[in-house]
Amino acid sequence: MERGTANEAAMAEGVFITFEGGDGSGKSTQIQRVRDWFESQGRQVSVTREPGGTELGKEIRRLVQNGPEDVDPRSEALLYAADRAYHVATRIRPALARGEVVLADRYIDSSVAYQGAARSLGVDEIRSLSVWATQGLNPELTFLLDLPPEVGARRRTNAPDRLERESMEFHERVRHEYLRLADAEPDRIIVIDAVGTPDEVFSEIRGVLEERYPHSAPSALTGETPCMGEAPCMSDETPCPTEVDGAAAPDTAAAYGPAAKLASGSDAEPESSAAPKPGPVAKLESTPTATSDPTPVAKPASSSSTDSAAPSLLSLLGSQETLWACEEEDVLL
Repeated sequence: MERGTANEAAMAEGVFITFEGGDGSGKSTQIQRVRDWFESQGRQVSVTREPGGTELGKEIRRLVQNGPEDVDPRSEALLYAADRAYHVATRIRPALARGEVVLADRYIDSSVAYQGAARSLGVDEIRSLSVWATQGLNPELTFLLDLPPEVGARRRTNAPDRLERESMEFHERVRHEYLRLADAEPDRIIVIDAVGTPDEVFSEIRGVLEERYPHSAPSALTGETPCMGEAPCMSDETPCPTEVDGAAAPDTAAAYGPAAKLASGSDAEPESSAAPKPGPVAKLESTPTATSDPTPVAKPASSSSTDSAAPSLLSLLGSQETLWACEEEDVLL
């Protein structure tokens, strides 16, 4: 296959990447830089978050972050699952079907770590719930921005929300589960030391991107020498300019993220001598185009959920205006 044809085929596939980490890990900063990296290679990028990537998600975010203190763990987990089901059906799958790169701030792994492990609801039970809610949609790559909880707490400048006020022991359990998930899925979950500067952290992330997505590199697309200039540093407290279909997507503090193992299969051991293999791209049906172009066109997975359903669902949850600035987001649940 000629290089141009291979590049066109690679560009036609949607890419689903998630970002996980604890309070103050700097996810919003790194998501913006990864977005810039893909866009500089000509890719369309959608940035979203959980909860809060939809109108329904904004209301759920308000409830779980600033709602009543006595919300029980099971109700909390079910609220996250409801948000994720709607989010995947109305935002993530359609974007992937259009061939876009989707960057999600939290996904199933967050639910497994926060509700499954730290809330002691059971990691297998929470994973199964999330797999059911998403119909098995798994990210092909996850960046886990790891740092000690006490370091993240020192970085926080805004008033903590309900989940951020949990004990240090709670946040240690979250971190421990994240690292366990990474050990179980080393090819998908890449652990990044988030203690360093934003430039140092992005340098590690960019190295992974260049290995996993060589067809997106400038030299592959244009034959020119890559120019990897750094994006301006964004602090965790800076409001994020990113958006998905008009909805801003700052770094979140929601208690959840991608699951440890959504699809059945043996755990892969990390390869020490070869470049890491790309994780499985989110599977979407493809149909031939009516033209002579052989490149398959992604076809959105069918779903009965639409944005038009949001108002009636929101009316059940309340109509208070949702306040979500980036200051509230980057403090992880």
